[in-house]
Amino acid sequence: MLTTRFVTGAPNWVDLGTSDMDGAQSFYGALFGWTFRSAGPDAGGYGFFQLDGKTVAGGMQSTGEQGPPSWTVHFQSPDAEATAASAEKARGAVLAPPMDVMGEGHLAILADRAGATFGVWQQGRNKGIEVAGDTGSLCWVELYTPDVAAAAAFYHSVFGWDTSAVPFPGGGSYTCINPAGTGEDAMFGGVVPLADDPTEAGSQPYWLPYFEVEDTDAVAGRAQELGGKVRMAPTDVEGVGRIARLADPYGARFAVIRSAPQQQG
Repeated sequence: MLTTRFVTGAPNWVDLGTSDMDGAQSFYGALFGWTFRSAGPDAGGYGFFQLDGKTVAGGMQSTGEQGPPSWTVHFQSPDAEATAASAEKARGAVLAPPMDVMGEGHLAILADRAGATFGVWQQGRNKGIEVAGDTGSLCWVELYTPDVAAAAAFYHSVFGWDTSAVPFPGGGSYTCINPAGTGEDAMFGGVVPLADDPTEAGSQPYWLPYFEVEDTDAVAGRAQELGGKVRMAPTDVEGVGRIARLADPYGARFAVIRSAPQQQG
């Protein structure tokens, strides 16, 4: 379960790079009820998506040279420099070296050995997103990759993640991720083989953020009305919830889920 009690290796930030920041603010505001607050005149246009006054994500206008519009998932690190070095040693890449962000924390943008981009956030004044797991906020992340075992080995060496295979109803299994030394209740994401997912045919490896919603079908329909795309129609996953994979009008991919009620043990 993703929470704001951040531990090393867990997602602690997510942000959007988009070709049209005004349009993105309008889209996500209408879809999730988010408002946008600028981080200030020295932040280069960066700002915060907020829900009821609490930050759920970041965002800024990006250029074509920075790649197509996309969401980037960031993971907590106690030492961004050391994490970047570990990623390089594990045959990943440092796309943007660790840097201080106006005293708020230290940021690095990395890529795993298959090319999936992710961020590292070392807490400073800014600890991370202020809401997780609630309606309208980040609740899960998923890596689409050509080689699940290689990805698991990479992230274990960088963050110490543990992985486990969870059986799917009707056959097959799903690879779940949790921070080192934690149990099942700390799982925050999964790893999916690209070749096994028809929705992702032709995609490059990437991280997909999931946002919690009250009505998956209504949100998917509203996304289309607002100019977005339904990449995978709302689908029930037994014991997990009802999910849909979407894209905003500018091509940034994300998913939504109405999570199934948790069984009380």
